[in-house]
Amino acid sequence: MVAGAMLDAAIAGVLGLLIGSFLNVVIYRFPKMLERQWSAECAEYSGQPVKEEEPFNLVVPRSRCRECGHQIRWYENIPVVSWLALRGKCSQCGTRISMRYPVVELVTAGFFALCGWRWGITLHAAAWAAFAALLICLFLIDMDTQILPDDLNYSLLWLGLIVSALGWTVPLESAVWGAALGYLVFWGIFQAFKLATGKEGMGYGDFKLLAALGAWLGAHYLLAIILLSSIVGAVIGILLIIVGKLANKDIPMPFGPYLAGAGLLSLALSPAAVPALLPFAFPFGVH
Repeated sequence: MVAGAMLDAAIAGVLGLLIGSFLNVVIYRFPKMLERQWSAECAEYSGQPVKEEEPFNLVVPRSRCRECGHQIRWYENIPVVSWLALRGKCSQCGTRISMRYPVVELVTAGFFALCGWRWGITLHAAAWAAFAALLICLFLIDMDTQILPDDLNYSLLWLGLIVSALGWTVPLESAVWGAALGYLVFWGIFQAFKLATGKEGMGYGDFKLLAALGAWLGAHYLLAIILLSSIVGAVIGILLIIVGKLANKDIPMPFGPYLAGAGLLSLALSPAAVPALLPFAFPFGVH
C-alpha cells in the first residue's frame, strides 16, 4: 500500500514539474496579455486605432531570452535539469536566469506529489493539484504586479463549487456560504476602511480570492484562512526585510499572496488537520 502511494506521488510529482514549467509561462505572460487587452480596449473606447501587434499568448511566441532574444530549445527547457545544466544562465549571452523558474517547478511538483500521495492518481487528486497550481500563479502574479486576474480567481471559485457538488470537499451548502461570506467579509472591511480613511485598503481581487478559498474549504474555515494569511504575511515580510526589498516603506504590499499562501499552507498541512492546530479559529466547530 505504501509502495503504491509512493509510486502515485512520484508520477504526480513528475507531472507537477511539467505543469510548473507551464506555470512560469502563465505567471510571466498573463499580466502582459491583460495589459495588451486593456490598451486595446482603451484605444477602442477613445476612438483611436488599435495598434497591430504580434500574437502574444500562452502558446506563442516561443520562449526566448529577454536579453538577447535567443529562442529556448526543447532541451534547454527541461524542468529544473536544464537550469542546472546551464548553471542558471542563457546559453547564448550568459544573462542570468532567475532561480524562480526551478523553484516554481519544484514547489508545483511537491504539491502534485502530495496530492498523489493522499488521493492517488485520481480526479480527486487532480482537483486539489489544480487548486495548488492556481494559487501558485495568483501568489506570484499579485506579488509581481498587484493584480489578481479574474480569470484565475473565477476558475478557482467555480472549480471549488464543482468539487464540492461532487462530494470531494465540504458540503455544497458550506461551499456556497463560504464563497458568499468570503466575499462579503472583505467587502465590508474595505468599505469600513474607506469610510474611515478615504483610502482603499485592498483590491476587489482579494474579495474574490477569499470567496474562492471559502468555496473550497467552507464557511467555517474563513477565520482560519484569515489567521493563516496573517502568519504567511509575517513570514514573507520578514524574508523581504532580510533581503532588503522592504527598505522603502512606501512600497504597497499586496494581500493576495498572503491569502494564496494560506490556501497552500492549508493544503500542505491537510485541510482536515488545521482545526486541531488552530481550534480557536473554529468557534462553531467543523462541518
